[in-house]
Order: sequence, then structure tokens, then C-alpha cells
Amino acid sequence: MGSFPHIVEDCLGVLQVLSDGTVFRSKTIQFNMPVIHHQNSVDFKDAMFDKTHNLHLRIYKPASASNFPPNGRPHKLPIVVFIHGGGFCLGSRTWPTCHNSCLRFASGLNAVVIAPDYRLAPEHRLPAAMDDAASAMRWLQSQALRENGVSDAWLNSGEVDFDQVLVLGDSSGGNIAHHLAVRLGAGSTELAPVRVRGYVLLAPFFGGVVRTRSESGPSEALLNLDILDRYFVMVP
Repeated sequence: MGSFPHIVEDCLGVLQVLSDGTVFRSKTIQFNMPVIHHQNSVDFKDAMFDKTHNLHLRIYKPASASNFPPNGRPHKLPIVVFIHGGGFCLGSRTWPTCHNSCLRFASGLNAVVIAPDYRLAPEHRLPAAMDDAASAMRWLQSQALRENGVSDAWLNSGEVDFDQVLVLGDSSGGNIAHHLAVRLGAGSTELAPVRVRGYVLLAPFFGGVVRTRSESGPSEALLNLDILDRYFVMVP
């Protein structure tokens, strides 16, 4: 008579792996921060970007974008792609650590922010997460090309600037952003007309035996708005 499955890995009760390979993720996680539903009139909505793997992303856009600067000439909104952290095993675009930060980016930078989900380990081993991030970038390219005559109204080429894209990742999301940079390389035309101008890695997680300096801090357990206020100067 075999024994019942038992827990072999336990991450704070949020993620548990049993001896038979079963994975449990808590759906009632208690965060020490509320979800902000509106930040200076930023609208947001979800969209599917990968039907094969049922992956969605969240789009944030200033409701009253300041398209007319002091010189009177209209300009398009830049795009920030934000990749959430979570050790490759946890996290979602809906978590307040991700959602609240994206609201702040959209409002403070006057930019369109795109936050994709990706398949999580251990069910989906790496490089699945990197592949999904690349898929999200190809989805963005399809919006710019208006393939099949279909594109999201929030990404109208007359309002957003596909030539001004920044990829930003937090923790394991920083690792994914790094791999996107390696895949695309400098000056890559693979995503044209989308052009990535830079990659920002926030306390990137790379693992390994020897810890990097970023993996020793900051002392805060989760990305939060206080960290963003300390390390980012937002443009009003």
C-alpha cells in the first residue's frame, strides 16, 4: 500500500509541491498593500496575447494623456513593457505589486504600459517564461503592423509611439528582460516597426551559487510604490 503524497517544497504556503509532482498555488494570498483601482485617471484593461497558452496581458493608458506639450506640437505616448517578478514560480499582472506599479508608471511617465503574464515553473520549466515574453513582444509588433486589419484601439499608431519602447523587469522579470535583450540584440529589426530603446532590470534575479549584489537587497520583500518613489523620478 503506497503512502499519501507529501509536501516536498513549500514557499511560505503560497506555493507547494507534493511528492507526486502535484503543484498547489494559494488563491487567497494576503498582501500587505491594497490594490489601487485608479491612479490619476489611468484606465486599464486585459487582453489575450497567446491563445495557445491562454496568456493575457494588462494594458494601462492615461485617460487624459497630455499629448500637447508646451511647444504646442502633439507627441505620441511611449510604451513601457513591465515584466513582473516572483522567482519564475509566482506572480501575476493582477497582483498589487505589479498592478499598482504599472498604474504609477502610466501616470508618472505619461506612457502606455503593457504587463504580460507568463507560464510559471515548476509546471512550465524555463525557458518557457522567456518564450512567453518574446511572444508578448511579437503581439506588440502585430499591433503596430495592424496584421489582418485588427489591432487594439488603445494601441492606435496615431497615439502611441512604437519606436519608443522600454522593457522593464522586476526580480525574475529582470532576468527575463535580460534574455529578451540577448535574443533581440542591439539594433535588431526583428520586431520592426517596434523599436526597443532600452532595458531596465530592477533587482534582477539570476540565481546560481554566488549571489549578485542585487540579490542581497533591497531589504524590502516586494516591489512597492515607496521603492519606485525612491529610485525613479517621474515626469509630471
